[in-house]
Amino acid sequence: MDADSQAEEPGSSPELERPRYALHGGLFLATFAATLLTGALYGQHVPEDASFIQTLAAIPKGWRFAVPLMAILLVHELGHYFASRIHRVRASLPYFVPAPFLSPFGTFGAVIVMPDRIRRRDALLDIGAAGPLAGLVVAIPVVLFGLSTSVVEPLPATYQMEGQSLFYLAAKRIVLGPIPDGSDVMMNATAFAGWTGLFVTALNLLPIGQLDGGHIAYALVGPRWDRWAGWAHTALLGVFGFNLVRFLVPAMQGGGSLSQAFGNSSFWLFWFLILAWMRRRTGMNHPPTDEGELSPKRRLVAWGCLVLFVLLFMPTPWASYGSPAPEPDDVKASEGTSP
Repeated sequence: MDADSQAEEPGSSPELERPRYALHGGLFLATFAATLLTGALYGQHVPEDASFIQTLAAIPKGWRFAVPLMAILLVHELGHYFASRIHRVRASLPYFVPAPFLSPFGTFGAVIVMPDRIRRRDALLDIGAAGPLAGLVVAIPVVLFGLSTSVVEPLPATYQMEGQSLFYLAAKRIVLGPIPDGSDVMMNATAFAGWTGLFVTALNLLPIGQLDGGHIAYALVGPRWDRWAGWAHTALLGVFGFNLVRFLVPAMQGGGSLSQAFGNSSFWLFWFLILAWMRRRTGMNHPPTDEGELSPKRRLVAWGCLVLFVLLFMPTPWASYGSPAPEPDDVKASEGTSP
């Protein structure tokens, strides 16, 4: 959802162009519109047989999802941008990527382009960590508020379940108390935006390639991380296999379909392939830094970010239960009592 592209060798990239404010602003507005549409659809504000005009009229009602999600993404990107400016590393303004109907969130996030490799390990750590940490400053209050204004209800016969991380499970317990068996929180649009922020942060903290987590791990460990990053990348296939077995066994016993089992398991296979393409395009190894060690405080930040990744990681990001194609009214979502 977010990657910082940097060249492997100084001088191997063209000069960074002057900011094209119209392009950056246009992509931001297009992404905002796409997330508004996603929020309207999630909140079931668009009737199933709605005309084009009715759909357009309903789009602004998706603001409870779009506004907090765009705030999370924007603060995340600005964290990277301002950290780059502080360290005098050339970086573009964020390019937001609208993806209506292609992404469940209406966007594939954003990309910041840095034409030169980051030479100092302290700068690499600061730039890599600034985005996730800044985004969480917004995402955590959003998800807590969203949960507090959502409702707990018995699960329907067919439903879709959002991914559960250690942090998200703890947040549900703190905000909502013990949830009875057979019930769960029906996320309203604001809670869904906060959950999306947590999920996107976890993806970015994967210690692979030129994702934020890859920058952080390389800054902490150095060139040795190139080998370990390959193992971390391969481990995603293990998570895919774990989910496949988890859903195939009940499917073969009549508790679902084979296509549903694969659909519930396929995310990490898809992400493995995306990261393989990204690593091949930008280089299998992380661009090297100059000699030098991180300060004790920065090492603490790096380890803290890796702990955050463990707390935010969702083994099964999204799964359908019951019939293979649940009706819209059966999706585990609700507008709750959000104002």
